[in-house]
Amino acid sequence: MKVVLVAGGPADELPDLSAWPDAAYIGVDAGTVRLLENGITPNWAVGDFDSVTPEEYREIEKLFPGITRVASEKDETDTELALEKAMEFQPETVIITGVTGGRLDHYMSALHAVYSYQRNFPAVRFFLINHKNRIRFLTPGRHGVKRDERYPFISFYPFAETVEGLTLESFKYEVESESIAFGSTRFISNELEGEGTVSFTKGSCIMIESAD
Repeated sequence: MKVVLVAGGPADELPDLSAWPDAAYIGVDAGTVRLLENGITPNWAVGDFDSVTPEEYREIEKLFPGITRVASEKDETDTELALEKAMEFQPETVIITGVTGGRLDHYMSALHAVYSYQRNFPAVRFFLINHKNRIRFLTPGRHGVKRDERYPFISFYPFAETVEGLTLESFKYEVESESIAFGSTRFISNELEGEGTVSFTKGSCIMIESAD
């Protein structure tokens, strides 16, 4: 099952939300309004809803009479609450949108939350997606990657620790058993001709696929 979380970032940063017609949708604070504006009724909504108007919140309450409006002052972010809810659906894939534009602290918070969930739920694929980028965390091992014309450029960055033993096969720029030190920009803007593999032995690697 696929679950799509839509947060309240700038509307022009969102991908085409109709791209996942069979997914379960969760509105994250003002992202609930974004979904309704796009003709999508979410399966659930979470957050403190401090970014919606009183009128908008009344509409949300009509959809979910049992909804709990969490306090603004809390330990978890709205995105973390949405990720927690998403796991109740026992998903194979979780897509997080509406978090990469606007406030950079919100983006960094979402990035760290997804990193944590990917480590805790390695069988689930987590993606952060906007209108031009798709981001996911890779764990040590071997990963098959297919060229996607929507995202022809692929970059790799370490996250939290050095990536060791990186091997890229069937990429435009192939490497074998390399390391990516934190702060390195060496492994950006690679490309696939068709299908390839990414493998590494240690660390946590961010793979960013970009449109331009």
